[in-house]
Amino acid sequence: MLVLGIDPGTATTGYGLVKQSSDGSLAAVAYGAILTPKELPMPERLEKLFQELNQIILLHRPDSSAVEKLFFQKNVKTAISVGQGRGVVLLALAQASLPIGEYTPNEIKQSVTGYGSADKHQMQEMVRMLLDLPKRPQPDDAADALAVAICHLHNSRYQQLIEETK
Repeated sequence: MLVLGIDPGTATTGYGLVKQSSDGSLAAVAYGAILTPKELPMPERLEKLFQELNQIILLHRPDSSAVEKLFFQKNVKTAISVGQGRGVVLLALAQASLPIGEYTPNEIKQSVTGYGSADKHQMQEMVRMLLDLPKRPQPDDAADALAVAICHLHNSRYQQLIEETK
């Protein structure tokens, strides 16, 4: 199964595609970040995010997707901006008819590191090890998106095992 993980934002949206083989091994297929210039008006930034995400979906044809849930932000302006980006991401995924999993930052950390309060360095190192990468993925948003995809694959496997025992 190929999963597209997304760490949403307006200025920077991380994406990561992770493939799980039949033996359960994981491999990074592609990862990076969609950047939108601050100088552009918000509607144009959101359009750029939508178009670039659609190109990634068309190029890789993932089987499923996962998005990090918005967590509480003290800065309301930042929270609104991230929420707008997240909305565009969800729209692009829905229009592509991709199943969408949504996970909180703590759920992602727990799934990837076994510790819900892991720091960024621990997360990036576990992503590197799980995907057998030579170095930690950069930028940070791409590493986070790969972690979202890994979390979704772990969760999907867990749900499959539950169904098999019924």
